[in-house]
Amino acid sequence: MFFRNIPGGMPMAASDTVTGLEVHDVRFPTSERLDGSDAMNPDPDYSAAYVVLHTGGGPPGHGLCFTIGRGNDVMAAAIRSLAPYLVGRPVPATAAGLAALHHDLTHDSQLRWLGPEKGVMQMAAGAVINAAWDLAAARAGLPVWEFLAALTPEELVALVDFRYLTDALTPDEALAVLRAAAPGRAERAARLKAEGYPAYTTSPGWLGYDDATLVRLARRAVADGFGQIKLKVGADLDDDIRRMRLARDAVGPGVRIAVDANQRWDVAEAVRWMTALAPYAPHWIEEPTSPDDVLGHAAVRTGQPVKVATGEHAANRVVFKQLLQAGAVDFVQIDAARVAGVNENLAILLLAAKYGVPVCPHAGGVGLCELVQHLAMFDYVAVSGSREDRVIEYVDHLHDHFSDPAVVERGRYRAPTAPGFSARMKPASVAAHRFPDGPVWRARRPPHRRPGEQEVPV
Repeated sequence: MFFRNIPGGMPMAASDTVTGLEVHDVRFPTSERLDGSDAMNPDPDYSAAYVVLHTGGGPPGHGLCFTIGRGNDVMAAAIRSLAPYLVGRPVPATAAGLAALHHDLTHDSQLRWLGPEKGVMQMAAGAVINAAWDLAAARAGLPVWEFLAALTPEELVALVDFRYLTDALTPDEALAVLRAAAPGRAERAARLKAEGYPAYTTSPGWLGYDDATLVRLARRAVADGFGQIKLKVGADLDDDIRRMRLARDAVGPGVRIAVDANQRWDVAEAVRWMTALAPYAPHWIEEPTSPDDVLGHAAVRTGQPVKVATGEHAANRVVFKQLLQAGAVDFVQIDAARVAGVNENLAILLLAAKYGVPVCPHAGGVGLCELVQHLAMFDYVAVSGSREDRVIEYVDHLHDHFSDPAVVERGRYRAPTAPGFSARMKPASVAAHRFPDGPVWRARRPPHRRPGEQEVPV
């Protein structure tokens, strides 16, 4: 669906305004090979509610919200509901304009009531805000990570909504973090361009893969230069012990193996399970319990020997604040499309920097590697100033559908150089995978079922 300029207001040049918002329901049938399968999500079809912001002149802005199939239509509808906040307003091409857009999309009282500041509407706002950052960075001729790193500490602080944060992080404290990192920005940016950013891969570890596939892909990951892999766990303890043993034998003692339960356990079960896996030296346990259970994560952290990572499903900056205040995490895992875009992720990066906790972003999915690499690289250049104990997740699929795909070489993300947020999908890929009428999905639809009709269990 395409929304055009809404009448009313002061006239201005078309090239200075957002003239349209386009939304596509794009889905990939990854469930057919069990790519992405885990203990809570056994048959995901990796999908994107994909948004394009048009202007009267210059490049459009691209953003997306990642889902795993059903529900992508809900996300697309939520994004469409935000069109009146975009269409007809000045192009948000500056830090001030991007801050104003973030405020408008997250502070509307009637839409905020649906959260507040969490769930579908917050994710929809994030997709639109990220598209605006793509547009602004493209106009500046810079990739988003460099566009962000070129802003002053004062401009960066002004992007953040500090409501609910000041008991843990004040604007003055955030400013101090950014000013402390400012002197080394240019040197770190140069090092990043020369060396890249460390990555780890989840590709060997999907729960639906058989043992031979796990071992083969784990060995390939080491040969490809990865110093860390990740396995999905949580369905059956005996199976997980066997798979951890196979993986450890395949990669040797010098490669880190993280494990991810995808929220499967209660607290006591998480403690018992990870105590059993501890002899195989897991680097962290990711999402051991409900992403909303701050005290549960703290109990898991103190109840067994493996470090705790979480954040990909944390609803907003407030949950991250509490995780850090409670000493519940060893690694913060931001997600580019879960919270309200770049602005809210900036708040989370600043919180993590103040508490001295490494940020290891969640990626994979559709476009998440492309997006989150910019946030991690900006964090290194302008916020934390460190790559120590920091890695970005990488999953080696679906990148060929993007015009500026993430590139990982010898276990490191190469710094993006193309202007924007690396979020633009190829038009042919969008057309082919549009649900339910794209040719990929028409070919999979039973002949008796109408477009969009769901099979009803009997």
